[in-house]
Amino acid sequence: MMRENESDPGDGPDFGGPAPGWGNWMPPSAYGPAGWEPAPYQPPPRHGRRLLVYLLVAAVAAGFGAGVTFAISRPDTASSSAGVSSHDIPAQHDNPAAVAAGLNQARVEKKLRPGLVDITATLQYSSETAEGTGMILSADGLVLTNNHVIDNSTSVKATLVGSGRIYTAKVLGYDSTQDVALLQLEGAVDLPVVTLGNSDQITIGMPVLALGNAQGRGGATPAPGIINALDRSINASDSGSGITEYLHDMEQTSAQIQQGDSGGALADNTGQVVGMITAANTTSGQAGGTIGFAIPINTALSIARQIIAGQGSSTVYLGEPGFLGVAAATSTSADPKKEASDEQGVLEHNAFDSNPDGPGCIQSELQVIVPADIAPAQSGALIVGVFCDTAVSATGLTSGDVITAVNGQPVTTPASLGALVQQYHPGDAVSVSWTSVKGGKHTASITLGAGPVR
Repeated sequence: MMRENESDPGDGPDFGGPAPGWGNWMPPSAYGPAGWEPAPYQPPPRHGRRLLVYLLVAAVAAGFGAGVTFAISRPDTASSSAGVSSHDIPAQHDNPAAVAAGLNQARVEKKLRPGLVDITATLQYSSETAEGTGMILSADGLVLTNNHVIDNSTSVKATLVGSGRIYTAKVLGYDSTQDVALLQLEGAVDLPVVTLGNSDQITIGMPVLALGNAQGRGGATPAPGIINALDRSINASDSGSGITEYLHDMEQTSAQIQQGDSGGALADNTGQVVGMITAANTTSGQAGGTIGFAIPINTALSIARQIIAGQGSSTVYLGEPGFLGVAAATSTSADPKKEASDEQGVLEHNAFDSNPDGPGCIQSELQVIVPADIAPAQSGALIVGVFCDTAVSATGLTSGDVITAVNGQPVTTPASLGALVQQYHPGDAVSVSWTSVKGGKHTASITLGAGPVR
């Protein structure tokens, strides 16, 4: 899968903590057509704006960033989708004869364009914004997009392609393993919607049109092509977070997918959406990918309906995550001193900026530094940054301290901290215990805030 962007790979903490099944696992090499190998990717310098499409990779870059910023996801609550029913997603349409006809590009564009939105996600703790695309599913503003479009976001805006009207978007839920997210545009009524097809009926050679926010220019740029393979399994890298994911059962197309197209529509010759644009083999120096990939619309809608029904699972998260407000080391070690040593190597690899204010609170992950002094704890999660204006910042916990328990459950590694905090919701009060740099033992009740989406 691929998200095109314009920031360095592995350049920040993993907001939201380790997702189930991820940890430090890295999938095998990307798969393309027989004999095909994707070109190496050389990311341009960071400039605070990311255009999103997943990038196919042949090898995995080292390093996950400077820390893990722990958020708490909600796998088991239906409250976030109250008042939304599965009937709000329109029915899909069969079109078994679609492959037999040629592509009328102008007609398909006219039909699809009003049902698309340009998405801008603010990544407060990365000092960046990310731009992608979304498809309107219901007149009251349900929007389908890729999870990687809103990954690490603290706020999301959506601009209607047809009218230019801007809405604030609420995250109803997401599945990071399938790269699907569902948004709700606040205050939306009587919006145009996309027409949904049946991806089980697509065949190789079928003409298609890709439409998305190419290069972040706004609007919907068309890219004609055909379906040239089905059921593809690929690796895809997000150069913003440095994370590589494995996606399967993808539709492969010759349509020239560009940066910013993520979450956009792949439609048949009648204007029915049969896939959601997700990945390409393009690099930052190319206008578009020669091979593109889309999630079958049946797969994406199945996850959207699960979110609407409030059916969370080990992979489907409902609502927006809570936020503890700390950046923890990324090391797998249980020894805080080894965690600090490992983190120093990550910081040197990614050339992070130092915090000019020293060990105080940080506004951005770019200010994370390895603390000079480490709490004398035998095990736990080493804190490498505390974000300003969060509940935890008022407790006295600071960089160099080691969190040892959450609600009485022992924290043995940074990953175990992530696993524990994922059990709670925004607004929940949790008891956090830690050892300070001076050796003191502390416990405080912390009410979780709203955090970056994971």
